[in-house]
Amino acid sequence: MGKLVRDRIPDLFGGKPRLLNGEEYRAALRAKLEEVTEYLQSGEPKELADVLEVLRALAALHSLSPEDLEALRRAKADARGGFAGRVWWTPT
Repeated sequence: MGKLVRDRIPDLFGGKPRLLNGEEYRAALRAKLEEVTEYLQSGEPKELADVLEVLRALAALHSLSPEDLEALRRAKADARGGFAGRVWWTPT
């Protein structure tokens, strides 16, 4: 069993990566957002604005500004990559 991971995870931890096709990638990203039921039910891109607003509100609960959250996102992407590579990883 595998899961969608950040692009550099297989390089950092090993495993058997494979690249997802467009439909697999879209489904895996949606699965990453399981708790965002409105987006999953509708599939509407405009619902992503609501997701972002929820993320900002959650960040604020941790005393993080949108800029602070972006800095954390950027640091993690620099360290482990993003999701643009469509990497599906099966740990060994």
